[in-house]
Amino acid sequence: MLSSKLATAVHILLYLEEYEEEEKVTSEVLAETTGVNAVNIRKILAMLKAAGLVRVRPGIGGTYLAMRPEAISLRTIFEAVEEPDALLFRMHTHPNTNCPVGRTIKGVLDGKLNAIRTDMLDEMERVTLADLYHDMKERLAVISFSCCAEKTHRKDDSHEYCNKTQQQKAECTV
Repeated sequence: MLSSKLATAVHILLYLEEYEEEEKVTSEVLAETTGVNAVNIRKILAMLKAAGLVRVRPGIGGTYLAMRPEAISLRTIFEAVEEPDALLFRMHTHPNTNCPVGRTIKGVLDGKLNAIRTDMLDEMERVTLADLYHDMKERLAVISFSCCAEKTHRKDDSHEYCNKTQQQKAECTV
């Protein structure tokens, strides 16, 4: 079965795309943003580094993207952090072979599930980190708009809980 490593790896890479120019991104910083233990973050970073997706600054530390987000597919990330033969679906191990269903269930499902996995990987190849980053920014814009549209702060408020950019905060008319 698949783990949560893909989601964590994407979170890490999106964080790097957003903040690598603004701050030194360490495993502790990434642990805080993901809610995942720093030891596990370092393991995932090692896998991403081995796949050529990230680099670590020697001496001063900090992680950064090794490629443009447009060049990193979701499939590449998936294959960097998941076992190559990780199962999407686990077959029950001891079906009753005296039963017609039990005798044929593996053969019935194997081909279909393999085709589904192939389709999934093909679709993952079409999605890039840049696509995911764009989606993230669109969602943040909606959240930021909602912050002001719902009047969760006064016009002179600091926007402390608002996800607007500094310019958007300055231009807010709420």
